[in-house]
Amino acid sequence: MLAESLKSVRTRWPGRIVGAAGGARLDRGCIFIVPSRVGAAFGAALLLMLLAAINYRNSLAYALTFLLGAVFLVGVLHTYRNLAGLRLQAGAPAAVFAGEQARFPIRLDSDGRVHQALALGWSSGAPQLYDLPAGGSVTVELGLPAPRRGWLPAPRLRVESRFPLGLMVAWSWIAPEQRALVYPQPLSGDLPLSAGALEEAEEEGRRARGEGVDDYQGLRAYRPGDSKRRLDWKAYSRGRGLLVKDFAALEGSELCLDFAALAGDGESRLSLLCHWVLELSVRQRPFVLQLPGRRLGPDSGEAHREACLRALALYGEAP
Repeated sequence: MLAESLKSVRTRWPGRIVGAAGGARLDRGCIFIVPSRVGAAFGAALLLMLLAAINYRNSLAYALTFLLGAVFLVGVLHTYRNLAGLRLQAGAPAAVFAGEQARFPIRLDSDGRVHQALALGWSSGAPQLYDLPAGGSVTVELGLPAPRRGWLPAPRLRVESRFPLGLMVAWSWIAPEQRALVYPQPLSGDLPLSAGALEEAEEEGRRARGEGVDDYQGLRAYRPGDSKRRLDWKAYSRGRGLLVKDFAALEGSELCLDFAALAGDGESRLSLLCHWVLELSVRQRPFVLQLPGRRLGPDSGEAHREACLRALALYGEAP
């Protein structure tokens, strides 16, 4: 019963929550410590040993009881010191697509002491153990499922220590103040243009250049910003340097990815648009993204791709 009560205190009582966006240092104002389940059983055993020593007036029983009690008190100090002085810094998570795992980076810095068996985890998940050398630092990444597009805020982070004996558990609650941008899940399908628009654009390109869409033209030297998917690794392995496969681009009507030209619910439209934003970016084709009340492009390149994906992720959300 006592062990269950202590566990309830640790999970339900947050105590002081420290923000880690600008860096947080754990001290006595935000570290809480109670006996663990093993510690509660150990304390109950010490009490029984003390009663037996009093009843039988046995000096050896007194000595053993007080020795184990001293070990218990020293364990309290070392468990607290394993968290005290630890510094945490929340980093910026990378954007992901819906259905993937968002990764939230947390940097741990030591104040000159070794921190062992530190357990980090979200308030609703299983913790992971890490060791931190004296004066060192380590960056850990905690995963969180991203089921839908938009902003994904990080929940409360729990930092815990049961080192060295497991008799006590010290913990602190951290508010990372992080959020990851979640893009719509790409959904393959027909190009979201009016009927025959793609064929018309390709036909105009053939008349203008005499070549098909993305026709192979040969190899050229790598330039910063080129897609890594077009690198010719075979040529690189032969010692010819970094070469890029060159494809012909269409000349003619610009492609406009229009939200209003699609049928179905809003999420499926956004997923299809997301697929074609990625596809056209790989082909290095200039395009326009037309959303209700917003128009991006015509443009191409990484900056345009990221702007379009961000607009799709945050479509319909309040500024």
